[in-house]
Amino acid sequence: MDMPTKKQEKAYEKLSPFEVKNVLIDMASKHARATSSAMLNAGRGNPNWIATEPREAFFTLGRFAMTESRRVWDDGILAGLPEKEGIGARFASWLGVNSMMPGADFLRRAFQYGLNILGFDADEWAIELCDGILGGHYPTPDRMMPCCESVVREYIIEELEQGNRQNQDFDLFATEGATAAMVYIFRSLLNNGLLKQGDTIALGTPIFTPYIEIPGLPWYALKTVQVYADGTELVDGEPRHSWQYSDKELEKLADPKVKVFFIVNPSNPGSVEISPESAQKIKNIVASKNPQLMIVSDDVYSSFADNYHSLFDTIPYNTICSYSFSKYFGCTGWRLGVIGIHRKNVFDDMIAAMPAAQRIKTAKLYSELAVDPGAIKFIDRMVADSRDIALNHTAGLSVPQQVQMALFALCALIDKTDAYNRLTKNIVRRRYKDFWGNLKWPRPLSPNSSAYYQLLDVSLWAKEKYGEGFADWLQKNFEPIDILFRLAENPSVVLLPGEGFDAPGWSVRVSMANLPDHAYREIGHDLVTILDEYYSQYKKA
Repeated sequence: MDMPTKKQEKAYEKLSPFEVKNVLIDMASKHARATSSAMLNAGRGNPNWIATEPREAFFTLGRFAMTESRRVWDDGILAGLPEKEGIGARFASWLGVNSMMPGADFLRRAFQYGLNILGFDADEWAIELCDGILGGHYPTPDRMMPCCESVVREYIIEELEQGNRQNQDFDLFATEGATAAMVYIFRSLLNNGLLKQGDTIALGTPIFTPYIEIPGLPWYALKTVQVYADGTELVDGEPRHSWQYSDKELEKLADPKVKVFFIVNPSNPGSVEISPESAQKIKNIVASKNPQLMIVSDDVYSSFADNYHSLFDTIPYNTICSYSFSKYFGCTGWRLGVIGIHRKNVFDDMIAAMPAAQRIKTAKLYSELAVDPGAIKFIDRMVADSRDIALNHTAGLSVPQQVQMALFALCALIDKTDAYNRLTKNIVRRRYKDFWGNLKWPRPLSPNSSAYYQLLDVSLWAKEKYGEGFADWLQKNFEPIDILFRLAENPSVVLLPGEGFDAPGWSVRVSMANLPDHAYREIGHDLVTILDEYYSQYKKA
């Protein structure tokens, strides 16, 4: 593909950044083949590492599960289902005999954690792991298997609430990653009358693109208010984006017309955790001005921030949390996520307080599921909605996925040294320093930064490097997406346009997770080269 015209660039700017990415990849791939060079795709956030112990444990657990199946019934190419009675003792004995197998020691410690810390019955815990990894039954309960839910709940308490036991009374729904969680949350808010077509929601922008796109779909037709991260900080005496929310922006949440506030925290693409002061401001607004404000906190990148506190902990009554294991444990292909809702919550209370006619209409949706459908909790309605209600009996995340999710959670719970956490944080922070250092535009790491993505405002960078006249000329003569096509054409670098995230028009998102360290030095150097090319054109003009 040749460099597009300005008119074609305008057309591409209307697409989702993730669709533009495919065009850029095609362009960069052709150039890389022609020049025998490597394409550097920093467009998506898929990490280039994996957590090893919980995976080794998963495969070794599978070996035990097969011995249990053959113990019950063995016809060579056919075996039975494991038996619960005595399986806990058999599992402990098997782990002793096979202690040298990869992941066996981790499995032993994980099993003991369930028994000694969480108080599981040995046979209940072992059969859930064993039968679960074989996938011989539907998920039971369909929302989440009980031992796996307890394990993941413990992980969420540590991960999102810093071990705060005051807010540990919540339910979890295991989902096919955070993207499925997003779909289920939107759908159930609409199905249960908590949102209606034409209602107003607020988005903490810049934000992950689907949060911008979904409300405009005709079956939602929602109005959106931007709560924009307009904060700045001084770096070398110059104002730069801090991607924090000012009090003025947060005050938009005080309007009772705003039904739901969607926030990605730490942000995507800004990669900054909301400050404690802003979190408290939101809490005060909810308490004094908009007590029925529903909050959806997407906490996917929490593991990369220091001492993270979710709004799920700060404002538990009003907040749904959505969490994914994908980024932290390097398992995007596993599709592992959870939705969390406290058992005392605004969603159930608002449904209960609806006029009788509305309650009857809503409950009728679930009339095939219970004698008293009105008593079904919002989170369980969400499970039913995920399978269009009629297929509720086959709802739920596959049980092998739930077992792997529990093993990932146990990996963090057992590791009291935080070795894995330090390693993953160091990876993205090292690349952060390489990227900004090679831009020759230093940016100290903010205490609130997760560093997972970087959002570079090219117009601000151009202004600081070559002056306001150049920055104005650049914006008048080129489309914001032009720099991405130049990077893709030569030197075969793929980044995402920030505009699709409601970030500044001349901004680009760079993932710090999915390329080797040296690539970020190269990307920084390549961006400098492209900017210098623009400047050469400016001087000639």
